[in-house]
Amino acid sequence: MHPHLKHAWRQDHPLTEIREGDLYICLEHRLVIVREREIALTVKEFDILLLLIMNPKRVFTYELIMDLVWNEDYTYYSRKAINNHVSNLRKKLKSRPDDPDYIKSVTGIGYKFALP
Repeated sequence: MHPHLKHAWRQDHPLTEIREGDLYICLEHRLVIVREREIALTVKEFDILLLLIMNPKRVFTYELIMDLVWNEDYTYYSRKAINNHVSNLRKKLKSRPDDPDYIKSVTGIGYKFALP
């Protein structure tokens, strides 16, 4: 292995971990846990969640989410596609009926992450 490459892949870098209430995310492991239970998210669901949770209370427009999450050609994506991803994400994060909706809709504009 190339010596520089080996250095770049050292495991002693601290992980990026986010805890909000019962929600735990590890960026490097692409891991999401709610109430000690691992949640399987798609790549896009994880990316949307990460974008929102790292900027709490900030409202992301549909266009901005498309730009930041679908940084390839996103002409095929629509508000409906984003709504579907967010809807699936919400269902997966809600392990019990009384769990909070971490992702809030901002009608006609987009979404934000907010704790109750």
